[in-house]
Amino acid sequence: MGPMISEDPGIYFYNLHPIYKVDVLGTVVYKRERDDFFCYGVDDGTGVINCLCWKNDLMKEEADPDKSGGKLSDGAQGGFNPVAELKKLKQAQQSRCRLEIGELLRVRGPVKTSRQQREIMASTYYKVNDPVMAVQIAWMMEVPQLYRQCYDKPLQLQPNATSDSAVSSLCKATNIIKDFFKQRSVTRFRPYDVQDLLQPLISSQPQTASADQEPVAGPSACQQLRQLLKEALQILQDDGMVYRKVKSQDEVYYVTAQDKDLLIAVKDIIREDSKREKYAERGCHILHILSAVRQHYSLNVSKAALELVLKSLECNSDIVSTSDNHYTVF
Repeated sequence: MGPMISEDPGIYFYNLHPIYKVDVLGTVVYKRERDDFFCYGVDDGTGVINCLCWKNDLMKEEADPDKSGGKLSDGAQGGFNPVAELKKLKQAQQSRCRLEIGELLRVRGPVKTSRQQREIMASTYYKVNDPVMAVQIAWMMEVPQLYRQCYDKPLQLQPNATSDSAVSSLCKATNIIKDFFKQRSVTRFRPYDVQDLLQPLISSQPQTASADQEPVAGPSACQQLRQLLKEALQILQDDGMVYRKVKSQDEVYYVTAQDKDLLIAVKDIIREDSKREKYAERGCHILHILSAVRQHYSLNVSKAALELVLKSLECNSDIVSTSDNHYTVF
């Protein structure tokens, strides 16, 4: 959870970032059950926090059999039984909400302070099945990166006009490059292929010095253009829209959605590995696919890029997602 300071009821601050809802993945270390809710003590590795998880109507009906409406008919013998299938769905939902000590819980909701202790009032919660710790490993890799990119950076409450202009130019730059991909059906490119497209953004920036002031020394227009292009390409890489298959002095970027070789490689990995007994039932987890792609195709494929490829393959009905980020072929 990290060190959070409370200034207002229901609002906490971490490095000036206002926080009122959290998303926690951790192990249940104790539990209490009441008529209307479960209270789980969840250890996410930084400490233990109480999570109040309210029961839904199905779980209340289970506790009070008289409200269930009595025994329902079994339906057509030997055929599809909607009553039995509905009962299975209810049981599955109940099992995801009823946890025991040692099981993994994902919980989201606002943080409240009760009796001088912080606790989460769960808006969503469910049990996570993670036999090989793939979900926990992915979580441990994602959270530190989130802190580095966002929460560990002090929040700038009053940005000046110059920073606003820079952010606006950066958004325009990324949109210009995206439009270039769509119009030209680009599969790969080099920075100098798109650099001139951003030139109007540099020449149209307002001058910060007034007429009676001496101009302040700063980066040249060429330096500004190169910096803007570098930041725009970094955003596109972070979003997975582009990637570099091989990192060398010759900067070649591949457009993820247009790279047919990458799509074929991912599809082949899922098809072949889904035949293995280990993945036959649920399919291949996204982290396994990512590891295989990096081993057999390119070390520089990011998780964000892989997610775009998987989405494209699923839209084309080449693969199908099962549960918890698992994929298999039809």
